[in-house]
Amino acid sequence: MNNHQIYKDRRKRFMRELRGSAAIIPAAKLVTHHSDCEYPFRQNSDFWYLTGFDEPDAVALFLPYRPEGEQYILFVLPKESSAEVWNGFRWGIIGAVENFDVDIAHPIDELSDKLAHYLNGTEHIFFRIGKHPQVETLLLKVWADLLDRSSRSGSLPIALYSPCSVLHKLRLRKDPWEIMRMREAGLISSRAHELARNETRPGMNEREIQAVIEKYFLEKGARGPAYNSIVAGGKNACILHYTANHSILHNGELLLIDAGCSLNDYYNADITRTFPINGKFTGEQKALYEIVFEAQKSAIDCVLPGENTEKVHLKAVTVLVEGLIDIGLLKGRAESLIEQGLYHHFYMHRTGHWLGLDVHDVGAYRLGEYPIPLEDGMVLTVEPGLYISDFLPVPEGQPQIEERWKGIGIRIEDDVLVTNNQPEVLTSDALKSIHDMER
Repeated sequence: MNNHQIYKDRRKRFMRELRGSAAIIPAAKLVTHHSDCEYPFRQNSDFWYLTGFDEPDAVALFLPYRPEGEQYILFVLPKESSAEVWNGFRWGIIGAVENFDVDIAHPIDELSDKLAHYLNGTEHIFFRIGKHPQVETLLLKVWADLLDRSSRSGSLPIALYSPCSVLHKLRLRKDPWEIMRMREAGLISSRAHELARNETRPGMNEREIQAVIEKYFLEKGARGPAYNSIVAGGKNACILHYTANHSILHNGELLLIDAGCSLNDYYNADITRTFPINGKFTGEQKALYEIVFEAQKSAIDCVLPGENTEKVHLKAVTVLVEGLIDIGLLKGRAESLIEQGLYHHFYMHRTGHWLGLDVHDVGAYRLGEYPIPLEDGMVLTVEPGLYISDFLPVPEGQPQIEERWKGIGIRIEDDVLVTNNQPEVLTSDALKSIHDMER
């Protein structure tokens, strides 16, 4: 199946869900970094999922109530030599039609004149409020005009809905193409972690290891890191979103690396590994690592159709808490400690999240009181951890932390595909056993 057919099939499924309604999905805009310099462009994931069109300032209309040949409309930046010489190639009107299966393309500056025409006859309008202010202002004006004319026309779009309920449900289950791309992202990222671990030595700077990983991403054709890489030595690993990455790596400490690549079509990997900088665990480090490792293995075993992310999380938490009781960092019954949250000073985050075009990908985890059951094709991270520090107070009645434990932060994270057989770890080329972490 070629790329054109993949996006065409997605649009077909999306418009089937829309029925007699219109959807307006804008592309991302360029974002100013400083002065007149901009951040590298990153397309809006919903727009990309349906179009595969990687230019800013476009707007896609999906109109299933209109005749064939008028259902997929794209407004784009026109070809303009003076702009392209500064900022690069544009597909333009003709290029959009010829290369992206667009029914009709218009210059983006004609959106204000043509939007009312295309919305005429729709039952409802799907548009995400609060994300695209310029398009939103125009849409609300057009909608108000349609409402004003409703008494004469006899029909009108009576409601404005977010497309997220429809589109994000589609994105939650990955199609075979997406799974193939996520395997590729997982493989590149896994091998980058292996390279970084093999090159790590005491006395290096965290930033040197970051450079090793991100250089490998680029060498293998990825767009770059999927998120700000975390390279956290020693106590820095107890800061969950540490990204300064400028400390010296000390003998006898651990290094936590949370880094994954993003491919050119925006599919991501998200991996964390933790290992001794000098190649040998201390007794305390090894004890905590064994707990996290067992928690992750047990949680991954729960990634099965019919289960849910809450069960995955609870399984990891149970193993973590029981392990902490065994080594004396917690006391009491595991069930009671979990129910009261008395482990939160050691483990304060969830065990995973959806993964796809976004690192923290879209899709509900619950419908009201009921967790969403896992289904074949869903991808999630499984990432238990333990962080022993003074950042959070020890709950009343729990043991005070001895100095020998402090400053140890450990997380192990993999990307896991739900299948009808058994969980598939997409990042398995990054080793993680205690034996493999030592040298």
